[in-house]
Amino acid sequence: MTPPGPARAVDVERATLDKAAAENFPVAPFFLPRSWRDDLMAVYGFARLVDDIGDGDLAPGGADARLLGVPAEEAADRLVLLDAFETDLRRVFDPAGPEPRHPLLLRLRPVVHRHALTPEPFLGLIAANRQDQTVKRYETYDDLLAYCELSANPVGRLVLAVTGTATPERIRRSDAVCTALQIVEHLQDVTEDLGRDRVYLPAADMKRFRVREADLAAPTAGASVRALVAFQARRARDLLAEGAPLVGSVRGRLRLLLAGFVAGGRAAVHAIAAAEYDVLPGPPKPGRLQLLREAGATLRGKG
Repeated sequence: MTPPGPARAVDVERATLDKAAAENFPVAPFFLPRSWRDDLMAVYGFARLVDDIGDGDLAPGGADARLLGVPAEEAADRLVLLDAFETDLRRVFDPAGPEPRHPLLLRLRPVVHRHALTPEPFLGLIAANRQDQTVKRYETYDDLLAYCELSANPVGRLVLAVTGTATPERIRRSDAVCTALQIVEHLQDVTEDLGRDRVYLPAADMKRFRVREADLAAPTAGASVRALVAFQARRARDLLAEGAPLVGSVRGRLRLLLAGFVAGGRAAVHAIAAAEYDVLPGPPKPGRLQLLREAGATLRGKG
């Protein structure tokens, strides 16, 4: 099998990094020092690509599969791709072994060694996407929190590690923020997720609010769905309040970055409430003014 040439590999890398830069909660904004931005984008490029593999959203043409050494006849098998991606990730952590095959992992290798990053957060993100292939529903809120421990919390932990600010207390606060952001994203994407045969609203809560899956497929939300979404939004808001002291525990530009994460979550919850908790027509998105207001309140330790 002939791997893509250098120009094609660069195109694959750039496409993923461009998607990462356009996320709701950008992890490497312009005001950070260049060294931090570059290293955080390498980390986030990994996270974006593993999500694209898990969601089946890779660029057409199979370039990523070829880079990972996956035969063309298996290029559509997400579990095979995730296994190959994990194999390539392990090359990142083996300085004496061969170089990673994928350009995003090649970019990640010096970042890992510069900051003494461990494999666990990266493996957690891969595990979350493996779980998405086999687990389509979550029975309880605790089950959903366990998923967020794999799918969301590693990103915050990596931000702290890259910036050299990780402590047990900051990790605990970061986990609360990241889990909240994941819950908010699930609320915004109820319709999209259902189209992928995934429901991230806990079944026990759906039963409590008398919501059936058929109700989630409606063009607009009825009273029971709105009540359920409001209940989940309050959980996210409470987690953001629990995690918000993380912002005041750091200084400088990192404080602005972390305030942006918390403010983005709070503004999204506000947008969901402003839509009267009807998330079914499409994801409620906060406006720029609301984001700025929430960022200011977060930096002042309010909200």
